[in-house]
Amino acid sequence: MPATPPTIGYAAMLEQFHPTEVLELSGYAEEHGFRGVMAADRFQPWVPQQGQASFVWNVLGALGQTTRGDLGTGVTVPTFRQHPAMVAQASATLAAMYPGRHWLGIGSGEAIDEHVTGVYWPETAERINRMFEAVEVINKLFAASISGRDAKHKGPFFTLESTRLWTMPETPPPILVATAGPVTAKRAGRTVDGIIIDGAPLDKIEGLFSRFDEGVREAGRKKGTKVLRLHLSWAPTHAEAMTNAITEWPNGGMRFPRSDIRSPFEFEQLARLVRPEDFEGRMLVSDDLDVHRAHIQRYLDLGFDRVYLHNVGRNQREWIDVFARDVLPKLVR
Repeated sequence: MPATPPTIGYAAMLEQFHPTEVLELSGYAEEHGFRGVMAADRFQPWVPQQGQASFVWNVLGALGQTTRGDLGTGVTVPTFRQHPAMVAQASATLAAMYPGRHWLGIGSGEAIDEHVTGVYWPETAERINRMFEAVEVINKLFAASISGRDAKHKGPFFTLESTRLWTMPETPPPILVATAGPVTAKRAGRTVDGIIIDGAPLDKIEGLFSRFDEGVREAGRKKGTKVLRLHLSWAPTHAEAMTNAITEWPNGGMRFPRSDIRSPFEFEQLARLVRPEDFEGRMLVSDDLDVHRAHIQRYLDLGFDRVYLHNVGRNQREWIDVFARDVLPKLVR
C-alpha cells in the first residue's frame, strides 16, 4: 500500500507574533503546503522578548476567512479566565461559521495566564478535575443545543443555569484535551475525541498513547484523534538556531515545572539559567534539514494523525520556504 502524505499544520504562536502577522504567516504556510492552524491561547507571553498575547478567538475567526484548512485552539482553558459556557459559545460560533474546520483544544492551564483574575491557584490534580468538569459542561451545552433543549449543571467547580447555545453548527466541534500524564490520557480517552501532546520523548508518548487507547476502548469507541504540537529551532546555521532557541523560546530548555510561574518577568529571570545543552532531548535545535525530517518522521511513525510545527525563531518565512521544499515532501504516514 503506497505511503500517504501526512497532515502537517502550522502552529501559530500568538505570544510571539502580532495578530495581523499571524494571519499573514498562516496564509503563507498554507500556500506552501502546511494544512491547518493550531493557535495558542495566551493572556501573556512566556518571556517579555516574545512580546505578544492576542485573543485567540478573534484570530481564529479571521483565519477562517484567510485560510481553508482546519482551525483549533492549542490550547484554551475553560476553567479560570473563562467559564466553560463562554468557551462553548466561542467554539460553537466558530464551528457554525466554518463548518467541518474547527476543533476545540482544551488544557488545564498555567498560572502565567490564569492567575490574572485573582482566583486561588490550585494544585495539578484539582486543575485537571476542573478541566474535565468543564468538558462535561461544554458537552452538555453542545448536545442539548443541537437538540433544541436547555442544559444545566451543578458540580464541584461550575454551575450552569438552564440555557442553551442559540448559534450552533450542525455537528459539534471535536474536543481534544492536552495531556502530559498517563492518568489524564486515559481519562481523555473515555471522555473526549482526542488528545494533544506537546513534543515529548518518544517512550513517554508511547505510554500516553497506550493509556489513551485504553480509555477509548472503555468508552466503546474504535479510535481517538492524536495530535502533536512540535517545537523546533531551525536556521541556516546551528549558531543561529541555538540563539533563536535561547532568546525566543527558553521554555523549550527548562527542565523544571513552570505551571506555577505568574509573570513573564519572573520567567525571564529563570530563563537566564537555560544553557544550550538543556535543549538536548527536549527540543531539536539544528540547521540540518535531514535531522529535522527524521525527527518529525519518528513522531509520525508513532501514529499521530496531525502534527503542527512551531519554529521558535522569527525567521518564519525562511523556515516555511525551506521546510516546504526539503522536509514536508519527504514525510510519510
